Amino acid sequence: MNLKPLADRVVLKRTEAEEKTKGGIILTQEKPEVYEVIVVGPGGMVDGNEVKMEVKAGDKVIAGKYSGTSVKLDGEEYTIVRQSDILAIVE
Repeated sequence: MNLKPLADRVVLKRTEAEEKTKGGIILTQEKPEVYEVIVVGPGGMVDGNEVKMEVKAGDKVIAGKYSGTSVKLDGEEYTIVRQSDILAIVE
C-alpha cells in the first residue's frame, strides 16, 4: 500500500462481520463500525493546536458511521479519517 496520511489523518480498514451456523452457513450482518488502524499520520500542528496521535497501526477502533473518505487501492477499500473522528479504541 502506498498511502501516507498527513497531519492527524488515520487510514482504517473495516473488520469483517461474519457468523457461521452449526451447519456451516455463513451469515453476513450489517457492517460494523469497528476498524483496524492501518497507517497513522505524524500528528503535529493542526488548526493551531498540537495533536498527539493516540492510535497506532494494528489498533481496533470504533469510528462514526459516516465519517471519513473511502478510497479503493489495490482492490481493498480503506477509510481515511481525522483522529478526532475515532470514537474509541477497542481493547
